[in-house]
Amino acid sequence: MDIKEIMKNAGIVGAGGAGFPSFMKLAEGADTLVVNGAECEPLLYTDYVLLDTELDTVLSGISAVINYINIPRALMCVKKHTAERLGWSDGMCLADRIFVKELPNVYPMGDEISMIYQATGRVVRAGNLPITSGVIVYNVETLYNIAKALDGHPLTMKWFTIGGNVKEPIVVCTPIGTRLSDVFKKYGITVPAGHTVLDGGPSMGRVINPNSAIVTKTTKGILILPDTAPAIESKRIDAAKAAARAETACCQCTRCTDLCPRHLLGYPLEPHKMVRTAAQAVAPMPIMVLTATLCCGCGICETLACCQGISPRAVIANYKDMLGKNRMKYVANVDAKVSAEREYRMVSSHKWASVLGVEKYDRVAKFVGVDTDYQRFEILMSQHIGAPSVAKVSVGDTVRAGDVIAEAGAGLSLPQHASADGRVSYVDQKKIIIDRG
Repeated sequence: MDIKEIMKNAGIVGAGGAGFPSFMKLAEGADTLVVNGAECEPLLYTDYVLLDTELDTVLSGISAVINYINIPRALMCVKKHTAERLGWSDGMCLADRIFVKELPNVYPMGDEISMIYQATGRVVRAGNLPITSGVIVYNVETLYNIAKALDGHPLTMKWFTIGGNVKEPIVVCTPIGTRLSDVFKKYGITVPAGHTVLDGGPSMGRVINPNSAIVTKTTKGILILPDTAPAIESKRIDAAKAAARAETACCQCTRCTDLCPRHLLGYPLEPHKMVRTAAQAVAPMPIMVLTATLCCGCGICETLACCQGISPRAVIANYKDMLGKNRMKYVANVDAKVSAEREYRMVSSHKWASVLGVEKYDRVAKFVGVDTDYQRFEILMSQHIGAPSVAKVSVGDTVRAGDVIAEAGAGLSLPQHASADGRVSYVDQKKIIIDRG
């Protein structure tokens, strides 16, 4: 069985993104593997801890990938502050054909398109996949999971940061499907009154209910932040109201466009123009509206750039939702020209944390170890982009950790595995619950 089949059968998805099946990225034509260890957002230290504690396993995964499709080099991309903590320097050789690429401490450097340009000098054509520029991108944890799969271990465990307004930020590795409330209880973590819990970073993360949330394959960070922080206030914006207000309040200063990371890379994304037409998008879609699909959702236009309290991001997100439902996207057939102003308009990580109101919580997280001591696990059938998995177990069945409990569905899909030994207590089309004891 080749590596692609092993990855597929192991249920591996992008560890920190939308859950794209990782085996689909392996394609001929790449000359560079970009390893994303940039920790795009403040407060997240999962990749740093993995590189600090499990570097050999990560390097094994990288070597397997570059050997499989004969990629000449891999660039381990980390921000300057991470490189300093690890004792690395730019260009340092970590293993055969694997080199450190030091990135500036700016946001959103973990964004795939920004990182590819910073690491290789190549701009992926707008709306195209990185492979069209000879690049494959994998997250550090994804490569760790590939190495584990090659050793016979399917994806059953997840590494993630718990940070924000907590006594001490930590990184923990727990079985997929563990209830977040159980993790909080084990480590004495409480959610203070007037605080919100996010799954993800302070900018791009989503609000979750800690009493019902579970650890999934894409959980990267769990943050507890005060409701008064700009990072949380932006989550409460009503997209429809934002669109209605935007047309009348926008002064067309163009700051949202001037600071947009994708625009600075030469992409035809102009948030100020979308804001002015927020309530007037009609079919056939104008090119300007189609460019909404180029937005990375970083939030700079909303939290830093706008002087009128408008949310260009909410307007663009509304467009993206509409375009997604109609299966429409912007795809360029010409190269982009990087703005000469880009170097001077990038936002430092320190400043971004301050703008979000989370700077005082940004402390290096402590690794507390691999923790499997839980009693219940809820395995979702949709932890990946594509068709849901299909359960192959019934209530009452006994399973062991690593057993396939759901098969890949029709088309693009992945299987699901038992995270621990136990007995199946619940099955439906959305999830399987396994109880110990």
